[in-house]
Amino acid sequence: MSNIVDPLVGRIAARVRTERERRRWTLAQLADASGVSQAMISRIERGESSPTAVVLGKLSAAFQLSVASLLALAEGAPADPQGVTGVRRRTDAAEWRDPATGYRRRQITGPQFPTEVAEIRLPAGARVPYPAAAFAFVRQLVWVLDGRLTFHDGDTVHELDAGDSLELGEPRDRVFANTTDAECRYAVVLTRGARP
Repeated sequence: MSNIVDPLVGRIAARVRTERERRRWTLAQLADASGVSQAMISRIERGESSPTAVVLGKLSAAFQLSVASLLALAEGAPADPQGVTGVRRRTDAAEWRDPATGYRRRQITGPQFPTEVAEIRLPAGARVPYPAAAFAFVRQLVWVLDGRLTFHDGDTVHELDAGDSLELGEPRDRVFANTTDAECRYAVVLTRGARP
C-alpha cells in the first residue's frame, strides 16, 4: 500500500534533505554512508517515493540518528516555546506507514519532551531489520502492549509477549518480527546518549 499522498511523506522528504544538507553531503556521499542508492535518496527527497522502514533505518544510521528521532523530527509537532505541557489527542498525531510491510508508527511524545515514545503496529508476518548504526547514541526500551514480538538482538532472539519489555544494550543489527497471524502493538521508549 502506497502512502505517497500522505503529507508525512513530504515532511520526511524535507527532513532527509535537511539532514543531508546540514552535513554538507552530496547525494553520493549519503548513498555511500547509508548503502541506499542515490536514485532512491533523490526520489525520497523529492517526495516521489515513501521510504520503507529498512531504508529509513539505513538513512538514520548514516545521520547518527535513531529512526524514531528522524521520524519525530519529520512529524514536526509544533513546539511550544514556553515548554507548556498539554494534551496531545490521538487524532493530532501523524501516523507513518511503511509501504513495504504495513508497519505503522505514531509518535506519542512531543518534540520538547526529553524522552521519545512511539507506538508501533507490526502486521502479522512482517519483518523489519535495522543496522546496528541506527541504535548508536541512544538508549532504547521495547515494551510489547498486545500480541507477540520476535526480537533479534544480534545473534540473540527474544520472544516477547504482551506486558514484556526489553532494554537494549550496545548497538547491534536488530530485527523486529511478527511471526504470528495477529498484529503486534508495542511501544519504543528512547533517550539520546552522548555523541562522540
